[in-house]
Amino acid sequence: MSGLNAAERALGNSANSIANLNTQGFQPAQAAFQESAPAGSGVSLSLRGQQLSQADAPSATNLATETTNSLVYKAQFDLSAKVVQAADQNLGTLIDIKA
Repeated sequence: MSGLNAAERALGNSANSIANLNTQGFQPAQAAFQESAPAGSGVSLSLRGQQLSQADAPSATNLATETTNSLVYKAQFDLSAKVVQAADQNLGTLIDIKA
């Protein structure tokens, strides 16, 4: 579930950056995924601000990077959902065997 939540937050952050593409002085945040402690207990996401790359640019948003990130975050969300679905199916199978 933490993977789903982290991917959803990262996708929202990327959408916010794209929406503010032409906002003067907008500084997008960069998503950084980290494994929660103890190992294997989940994923967390931290957002770190970026500096403007050009002083006269409307914003520091790189459309190509944000588009690519959006595709990666969507794939990560889909894979995390499949992990949850597989765990649910395995739990159901174990309950059926036990009964």
